[in-house]
Amino acid sequence: MKSRGPWAPPPSDPPAKPKSLPATSKSRRSSNFKPPAQNRKVAGNVALAFMAVLAIAVGSLSGLMLVYSVNLPQIQDLERYRPDTTTELYDVHGRLFGSFALERRVVLDYDGFSPLLRQAVISIEDKNFESHWGVNVFRVMGAVYHDITSKGRAQGASTLTMQLARNLFLSNERTAGRKLQEIFLSLQIEHNFTKQQIFTLYANQIYLGRGTYGFEAGSQYYFSKHAKDLTLPEAALLAGLPKGPNEFSPVVNPDRAFRRRNTVINAMLEDGAITTAQADAARTAPLGLHIEAPPNSLAPWFVEEVRRELERRFGSDRVHEAGLKVETTLDLDLQETANRAVLDGLAAYERRHGWKGRLLNVIAGGIALNAFKHPDWNGPVQQGSYIHGLVTGILPYQVTAKVGNQQVVLTPENWAWTGFKTAPEFLHEGDIVYVHVTGQDGGNLTGVLEQDSGTQGSLLAMDNSTGDVLALVGGRDFDMSQFDRATQSERQTGSSFKPYVYTAAVEEGATPGEMILDAPTSFGSYTPHNYEGNFLGEITLEKAFADSRNIPALKLAQRVGIHKVIDTAHRFGVTSNIPPFLPVALGSVEITLMEHTAAYSVFPNDGIRIAPRLIRRVTSADGIPMTEPVPEVKEVISAKTARTMMVFLKSTIEPGGTGQAASELHHALGGKTGTTSDFTDAWFMGFSPSLTCGVWVGYDSRQSLGDKETGAHAALPIWMDFMKTAIAGKPDEQFPGDLKGSAPAFATHVASAAAGKVGPG
Repeated sequence: MKSRGPWAPPPSDPPAKPKSLPATSKSRRSSNFKPPAQNRKVAGNVALAFMAVLAIAVGSLSGLMLVYSVNLPQIQDLERYRPDTTTELYDVHGRLFGSFALERRVVLDYDGFSPLLRQAVISIEDKNFESHWGVNVFRVMGAVYHDITSKGRAQGASTLTMQLARNLFLSNERTAGRKLQEIFLSLQIEHNFTKQQIFTLYANQIYLGRGTYGFEAGSQYYFSKHAKDLTLPEAALLAGLPKGPNEFSPVVNPDRAFRRRNTVINAMLEDGAITTAQADAARTAPLGLHIEAPPNSLAPWFVEEVRRELERRFGSDRVHEAGLKVETTLDLDLQETANRAVLDGLAAYERRHGWKGRLLNVIAGGIALNAFKHPDWNGPVQQGSYIHGLVTGILPYQVTAKVGNQQVVLTPENWAWTGFKTAPEFLHEGDIVYVHVTGQDGGNLTGVLEQDSGTQGSLLAMDNSTGDVLALVGGRDFDMSQFDRATQSERQTGSSFKPYVYTAAVEEGATPGEMILDAPTSFGSYTPHNYEGNFLGEITLEKAFADSRNIPALKLAQRVGIHKVIDTAHRFGVTSNIPPFLPVALGSVEITLMEHTAAYSVFPNDGIRIAPRLIRRVTSADGIPMTEPVPEVKEVISAKTARTMMVFLKSTIEPGGTGQAASELHHALGGKTGTTSDFTDAWFMGFSPSLTCGVWVGYDSRQSLGDKETGAHAALPIWMDFMKTAIAGKPDEQFPGDLKGSAPAFATHVASAAAGKVGPG
């Protein structure tokens, strides 16, 4: 028997009539069923609307991507990216002492940053840096939620990559459009660069406050060390700065900086990067700042001269942005000696003339004590500094003065030279005083009260055989006055001009042993006199020069003709316009210290003049040589004339000469004093066989230095103080005339040294 399906009727019965079904049931069972036209229309509209919405969403997203990516930089720009870097200045021994920069930055590779610093940055800024693809979705969603619920935009969600994209290419405006651009750029960066490359770019670019960019520059500024040498507390402090370089500045806000640093340490502990013991020790450590000296503070006037020369050659933008390496002629040891010698010499001058007072008082000027800040306070205070302070406390036998963030305490022995026994007799709260810092006692500085009445001094020293400027001081205080009195100021030279007169006479046949009459005389309506007010009668020219007698110098100038004297000075390198009047022979002409010093170097150089230079070599950031200046070398006078003049110039230093005090140095030396009318300018120009140094003292206002303040009294002590260091270690030096060998051989040596073929001196 065949089985039947459930719908099949029995074979003996007629087919059963099926029951009527609802239309819907029929539609499901009939393959030929078609929905009504109205339903088909609705479904089509729904589908069309869905497709339209989808198209609009895709189009909008594509449009946004187009709008916000059309102006994005090409990723190739980042591959070629070279950040603005610092142009650095090095002395003759390769020591860094100055720099120029719009953004103070030192670029390092990945290994230049200590592992502690790298971990500290990642722990506090981007914990998932090693795993994400440029954007941390969870942080973004959390930030969006925070922004919505708090109705603000304070919550950040930037990864290191996003921060890098923003810092390099975008603005800091808080808009959705800028954020989209930041995300697009971050994705590109992550696609094209490794994590190490991204971190390196970030670490060299980020701003850390106080004008520093990148962790190396920040490490050098805040701790005076390299980024690879940072300790855990130091690394944590720097890692906490990007969030708010000013808000968390350890200089401006040390308490906030301390708390921020410890937040970084806690984050490192949570990440397992450090142990509990390390964290505990680091959290209790002091900030440990060791702020570096302000850039260019050791030789500010020298640095300014170098900057001007570099800008003339390469342009300002390149000098301040291209990271040039400049090998200069400066010797830091001699520069520090020059700085000290000038300040000590001016302090000695001030004491000789007693306490003048006339101090500025900030309270009288309407300024609160806690609101006053002196330009001298821009850098750290070091022992030996001469610095202005603000009197904040007065007791009969104690004065407290503010010096930057420190205090200096003065006692009666520190102001004994003023003649006052108690402080209230001559000082008041709010006075701006001048202090020589001598040391530290507990938490306070110790010092000696000095005086700054406005006297200025300048010093320039150069290597005889190369023209290299080894030290340059352009004034008393660069923070107070940037005017360079060594290279920019033209002052009357007084008797220091006389060597040009005697040189012209020697070329006409004069000799040191020749006799000349030192007696009253007149030149037309001009009746000169000697400084001493007396006359010596018949004396040798050597005696006349050593004593700096005026009458013999004028007679020699008249004999050879004042035009020849002027021509001789110009041959020596003096560029001033000198009027053809006889008093020029006594130094009424104005000359810069640099020109005067370079001219004097002709004498120990056997008649060869080598133009002074400040730059030895310049290379690009990539180490490519850009320039190696060679100074101008020319013969000014014959070797015979030079050696004859050396007899005169050495006699000044010998007993009886105006510069005889220098004989106590027991070295081969020569030179000449210079004093102008009314004692407005004091000079000493002198040299050893290897080095020529010039010193000037005076007031910018050209007021008198005071009675008897001659070149021998005001300038020579500074020169001697400097030369003690300059000649140290050279006991056997001799002048060319005292050496075996011919003058041409010496001239060849000088020319070779100037060209860099042999060592200096």
